[in-house]
Amino acid sequence: MARGRSTPSSLLETAKNRLLYCHARLTSARVDTLTKNPPETGDLAARTLNRGSKPHAIVIGSGFGGLAAAIRLGYRGYRVTVLEKLDAPGGRAYVHEIDGFKFDAGPTIITAPFLLEELWQMCGRSFNDEIDLRPMDPFYRIRFDDGSTFDTNGDAAAMRAQVERFSPGDVAGYDRFIKASEEIFKVGFVELGHVPFTNWQDMARIVPKMVALRSYRSVYSMVSQYIKDERLRVAISFHPLLIGGNPLTVTSIYALISYLERHWGVHSAIGGTGAIVNGLVDLIQGQGSAVRLNAEVAEITVDNGKATGVKLADGERIAADIVVSNADVAWTYKHLLPGIERKHWTDRKLDKAQYSNGLFVWYFGTKRRYEDVKHHTILLGPRYKGLLQDIFKRKVLADDFSLYLHRPTATDPSLAPEGCDTFYVLAPVPHLDADVDWAERAEPYRKAIADYLSRTVLPDLEDQLAASMVTTPKDFEQRLLSVKGAGFSLEPVLMQSAWFRPHNKSEEVEHLYMVGAGTHPGAGVPGVISTARVLDTVVPDASVFE
Repeated sequence: MARGRSTPSSLLETAKNRLLYCHARLTSARVDTLTKNPPETGDLAARTLNRGSKPHAIVIGSGFGGLAAAIRLGYRGYRVTVLEKLDAPGGRAYVHEIDGFKFDAGPTIITAPFLLEELWQMCGRSFNDEIDLRPMDPFYRIRFDDGSTFDTNGDAAAMRAQVERFSPGDVAGYDRFIKASEEIFKVGFVELGHVPFTNWQDMARIVPKMVALRSYRSVYSMVSQYIKDERLRVAISFHPLLIGGNPLTVTSIYALISYLERHWGVHSAIGGTGAIVNGLVDLIQGQGSAVRLNAEVAEITVDNGKATGVKLADGERIAADIVVSNADVAWTYKHLLPGIERKHWTDRKLDKAQYSNGLFVWYFGTKRRYEDVKHHTILLGPRYKGLLQDIFKRKVLADDFSLYLHRPTATDPSLAPEGCDTFYVLAPVPHLDADVDWAERAEPYRKAIADYLSRTVLPDLEDQLAASMVTTPKDFEQRLLSVKGAGFSLEPVLMQSAWFRPHNKSEEVEHLYMVGAGTHPGAGVPGVISTARVLDTVVPDASVFE
């Protein structure tokens, strides 16, 4: 988008008009009756799964969405093969190990743990017995550029006190915001999170509520309705950045995150997020299914409009009754379906789509511990709106930055050698549409971040380094096969959400299904696990293929 062409307010007005038009069209249109009933899910626990020859499902990719999909499919009678390009499972939740330091590559925050507990229950096991999940307090320490801090947690009285410390006049407004966040949560998470949105009926049912919630507003715009202090507006509106959204433009449906965190808390696992990944793999293997590593899928094979299996990069072909792609959804359509004439997700449409920001992540270990640093810290730079415009609209790499600093050894010292700390620091940056040569810019950018951390929360950092590595949007493109090197696939703006997002049941090929950040309901650990829950509605039971 050209500089100066659109403003956040004009984008919101456009989204509002399109949503209202959609509402009018839906409520006046004749809704056709489905010609086929959706597959029953029923009491799956009572079904017999020890059949002689189970139908085969292939899952491409072993991120949280793919692993959750494999477990749910195995529970419903499929024999599942998960195919992973890398040498270890996890996808974006891969684990790097360097000289005794363990680094979670991507997700570090666990909310809505019931979604994980459900997967263990499906396998007749107990999540709490196998995974040591620790609640965080604070959820995050937010450090403003002037050095002041704001700690967030799930205690209503403590949060009011934090708000009052910054702006006594905003306490009542903050309470009203949390109430509004709860109302959005009831619709956006409880009602929308597991709806397949494969047809207009799904959208027709929910659009009136979206209009009533004024979901055409941005998260920042919604927060500003209740909060007047600019620092608090930033502290309460930053959450969309955790799922690849610009708080200035992403739909206010994502304001539900504030209530979701208060309701279930923020957690981290002992052993890191990788411990959860390994636990999911163990569940899959316990079902009699398999996870194959170093198995890159080059093509989804199709016959008469139906997915029939996959072809690997080494030429091996594997047949399947259904295929589920946890690969980046844009990559799946652009590269894994050669020769298929796509009517919905054409290259032109995918090229014009809005993609989430890129990520610059520096993983480092230190020879000493920094006991004053919390498990999760948000370090805000001197600009908020201007930096977001640089990242999402102008596509330039700014000299300043805002950072997420992860110190898991605050909770689990075993992730580093004795007396040491494990860290990663993440900076949102433009995706690869930006004119940035990361081969040249990565080290100067890392050094600038190191200098900033040394001046603020990690004194003498460069002299304390014991391990170090960086990843850039180029790594996301080449290693994780993410279109434009986007950290979270398609950006969750209003017109790329719900029915407007790529469907979990492919619109292009029968027996092909999608999970992961690029499909509904979206990115984040709860989001991608929920994409697998949607499969219960759109994927037929295994008995259909017997």
